[in-house]
Amino acid sequence: MILFPAIDLKGGKCVRLLRGDMDAATTFNEDPADQARKFEAAGCRWIHVVDLDGAFAGAPVNAPAVRAILGAVKVPVQLGGGIRDAAGIAAWLEAGINRVILGTVALRDPELVKRACRDWPGRIVVGIDARGGRVAVEGWAETSDVLAVDLARKFADAGVAAIVYTDIERDGAMGGPNVEATAALARSSGIPVIASGGVSSLDDLRALKAHAADGIVGVISGRALYDGRIDLGQAVRLLDAA
Repeated sequence: MILFPAIDLKGGKCVRLLRGDMDAATTFNEDPADQARKFEAAGCRWIHVVDLDGAFAGAPVNAPAVRAILGAVKVPVQLGGGIRDAAGIAAWLEAGINRVILGTVALRDPELVKRACRDWPGRIVVGIDARGGRVAVEGWAETSDVLAVDLARKFADAGVAAIVYTDIERDGAMGGPNVEATAALARSSGIPVIASGGVSSLDDLRALKAHAADGIVGVISGRALYDGRIDLGQAVRLLDAA
């Protein structure tokens, strides 16, 4: 199972939000590239980057910071936030991003996601962010009537590399991940799932790892790494262990 340390970008800085509230942002590093280097030095094998401003704007906003991260590390980077069309997908993948995460467009235009999977095999991730089990889009500003599990099933045979599943009510709240909902989504869709939201301890990682057979293949952690609740190196070793 892979641990993805998270770098969330707002105003060119590395921040963490509380339950997706842009007004509740805490800045942890004013230099995202420096933060990426620290994560790489600690032993991570991937880095998860989100352009928060881009998610709200519907177009990339923190591109300079993303490019700086790419130039700072050798580990692969996956990126989400504001990527809404084929040109944007291609631009980032050609720029060196290893996988793009498509969230809002997965709900609005699922055929675009399916085409992207055909054009870029193994490099397209679907981001499903849920509030009360229903899909939230536009930087979590809008909650749809679509159930997260129903959206996931739309991509069962599309060739999606993974689903990043975020329980918004858990995100940044340090209350533990929604393990059962994450495992259920993985079982129902048949797509590998990366858990996100609420991870605050090594015990949380153990709980998610116990569902590897259900299809949980990774976990994203942000605030817990920044405030020292989780040691990145220790976490990587735990998830690597048989």
